[in-house]
This record gives sequence, C-alpha cells and structure tokens, in this order.
Amino acid sequence: MTKNFEDKLGQGGYGSVYKGKLRSGHFVAVKLLGKSGADGQDFINEIATIGRIHHVNIVHLVGYCAERSKRALIFDFMPNGSLDKYVFQREKYTSWDWDMKFKIAVGVARGMEYLHHGCDIQILHFDIKPHNILLDDKFVPKISDFGLAKLCAAKKEAVTLTAARGTIGYVAPELINRSIGSVSYKADVYSYGMLLMEMVSLNKNLPQNKDGSSKYFPNWIYDYLNQSRDIDIENTDENDDRKIGRKMTIVALWCIQMCPDSRPSMNKVLDMLEGGVEHLQIPDYTTYVARNEEESWGTDSNDSISVLHDDNGSNIIEILSNA
Repeated sequence: MTKNFEDKLGQGGYGSVYKGKLRSGHFVAVKLLGKSGADGQDFINEIATIGRIHHVNIVHLVGYCAERSKRALIFDFMPNGSLDKYVFQREKYTSWDWDMKFKIAVGVARGMEYLHHGCDIQILHFDIKPHNILLDDKFVPKISDFGLAKLCAAKKEAVTLTAARGTIGYVAPELINRSIGSVSYKADVYSYGMLLMEMVSLNKNLPQNKDGSSKYFPNWIYDYLNQSRDIDIENTDENDDRKIGRKMTIVALWCIQMCPDSRPSMNKVLDMLEGGVEHLQIPDYTTYVARNEEESWGTDSNDSISVLHDDNGSNIIEILSNA
C-alpha cells in the first residue's frame, strides 16, 4: 500500500504517517503507530471513536491493520496537510484571504459541535490544535487524531480523568488544576479558542512592556478592545477583513475563559461566528493565570502533558514530546 513506506508525510510521538494508495486508486494516509502505542490502548481508542463518526469536518477512517505488535490506521489522504503548516509559516498563511481563514474556523467549530452534541454519544477530543486539523484538496478542515479522545454519555455534564490530557498551550486550565472547575466538553472549547488565537496571529507580535517582557496576550487583547481600539490584525486591509478578525478574536476570548461554566458551547460559538460582529459583546475581564504561570501557557510548544499524582497527593507534570 505504501510501497515499503517510501513517502513519509510526518512524524509525532505516536509514530509516523506515510502516503499510500489502495488498489482502487484511492490515496490514503497510513498512520503507523510506534512503540508508545504498543499496549494498544490509543489504537483501540481511536478506532472505537472515529469509526462511528461520519461528518464532513471529521477525518474519515478508511480502515486499520493489526498484525502482531504492528498497528496502523488508514485515513483519507489530505493533500493540503495540516493547519499548523500554514499558521506557523507566515509566508504561506499571509497569502490566505480572511474568508478562507473564517471558513476553516467555522468548519472546525461544526466538527466539534457534532462531536459534542451530534452523535448518539458525546465525544471529547482533548487535543484540538492546528496540528490535528487536516485540510483536503479544497481546504475543507477535518478534525483528526482521536488518540486522546474520551467517550461519555450524551448528556453527561462532567467526566472523570485519572490524568490530564492535551497539548501545552491548548490544554484547558481545569485539566491542570481541578479546583478551577469540572472537566467536560468545555475543555475542547478552550482549545478551540486558543486555536482561533493562532489563526488570527494575535500572539505573534505582542507589544513588550517597559521591562522587556511580553504581556500575556489575552490580557493585552482585552486592554485594546475595552478601550475601543482596533487591534492590528495581520494582513487586514479591507473593512470586512477587520470585521472577521475582530469577530474571531471576541469569540476566542469567550472560549478561553478561565471558568469552564463561562465558556460557550460549540452551538453558541457557531451562532456567534455566523452572526454579525456588531452583536458580539466582549466578555468580562478575568484574571486568567497567576503572573508566575503566564509563560507556561504559551502556544509555541507541541508537547503533550500528563498530570500524575504521587503518594503525597501533589501534582507532577510529565512532558510527553510530540504526542
């Protein structure tokens, strides 16, 4: 299928992805799990989750292979790769018009809304980030990588986790500190808000304080919006572009509220995105993180985290690179 794995598309903590071709001529992406998935849990989890999903904004599972210790997942091939290849490469991303960025943002939101409320069971992804948003030949976004996903009852308000899951910079604060609130689908909403921040590129050119340090960017955005000032959003020449950028910014601020209960559902997110920007209210200012924690919530890392508990009851953050 892959001609002896000759065309490598990418690699992560889970293993490697190769381009393949079925006998029918259909191109696929073959995700070959590495040793980290030897226990089979991530493999079974992803098949059980994505195998029951059929949505235009969710990657389609074509099949899977399992032979001895070797396991592979076969997906539709996405010729335009993942969103991170555009968001983190400015020369590529600035060539996109704002209609394209907005359509991708809405497409991801629709896929997440389906996961949370459109299935017969609620699916929490727990790793929404640009790296896990694939783009087909028409740049339609597809949510991928369900290795960290959790299934729960459709109307269940909270889930129990023995360890945090997600990626630094996108993981919701309640997954790190349970005193903030219960863990629910609102954790995905937080991750989506951080993804929007990346798409608007607001955290790329932060103004520095007099002492040379950068201000935590949601607080900086609040200061500008509350003073009725226009944020200098990259590559926005037309008024309509500024409206799109402002809309995505305000929605992102709602999504990354510290308290999970203050964040909107993905149904509400779609209503805000598809409505007029003049009807959007800026959420109340809240203190997101303590001053000495601000750097730990940056979005430049692609490391996944797990929070373990030792015998003394303290939290230990374990870094799992590129998971």
